[in-house]
Order: sequence, then C-alpha cells, then structure tokens
Amino acid sequence: MTFKHKNYFLSVLLLIVLDQLTKFWAYKTLEFMPKEVSDFLSFTFVQNYGAAFGILANQGGYQRYFLTGISVIASIAIIVWIFKTPVAQRITLAALALVLSGAIGNMIDRIYQGFVIDFIDFHYAGWHFPIFNVADICISMGALLLITEFKKL
Repeated sequence: MTFKHKNYFLSVLLLIVLDQLTKFWAYKTLEFMPKEVSDFLSFTFVQNYGAAFGILANQGGYQRYFLTGISVIASIAIIVWIFKTPVAQRITLAALALVLSGAIGNMIDRIYQGFVIDFIDFHYAGWHFPIFNVADICISMGALLLITEFKKL
C-alpha cells in the first residue's frame, strides 16, 4: 500500500464520520418534527428497513442480515479493488472510496439499529424523491464516477 492509498482510506473514514454525525443529528433533531428548509427541500427523519428506495423494507426482518452481509462482501471486494488499482487511476480510486464509505456508513446503521437513518427529502408540488442520506450520496456519486471511467475504456 502506498501513501496515496492511505489518503483514500482516510477519506473513507472522514466520509463515514460525516455520515454518522449527520444521521445522529437527524435522529436527535428530526425524530418528532421535520424541518422545512425551502419549497423543495426538507429534513425528515425516516427509519429505512430496506435497501435503496425502501426495496425489501417489508420482509419481516431477514433483510437486516441479508443487506448487512451484502455490505460486508461488497466492502471487502472494494478494499481489494482499491489495493489492486494503480495510484495513477485517481478517479477510479476516489469513486471506490466514495462507494466504500457509503456502504460502511449504512452498514453501521443496520448493525447497531436494525435500520438506516434517512433524512434528506427533496419534493415539489406533492412529488417526493425517496428520502436519502449522506452515505447514499457517496454511493451514488461513486457509482457515477465509476460508470464514467469505464465508459472511457
């Protein structure tokens, strides 16, 4: 592992801390009262027992362990991928760090609480985008970066 790989793992740690701090804030602040930020953005506390967009949310509890297992396997695979990626491939490494931090951030919630805390709520004229969190942003941004990098190949 080179010094540059260490920087990517440090960024993973910092993003996990940011994710967990924002979820802690949401849990303590928004549990009983959503906060309207603008006409299209609110902070609303939601307990997500499923995966993205609430998929598998109503499956009787097994999804907690299934999704945690998926997160563990994906995290290990991404860590190996980071180690095998040359340091010159900075965008790929940044993308992998983003996905890894999001996967671990949501996995922490599932392990300790049994659900993922979501709280960022975009809406317009009665339409709501699925509520999400910082870890979800990291996963989405990392996935988009990986797609753009693979399109270059």
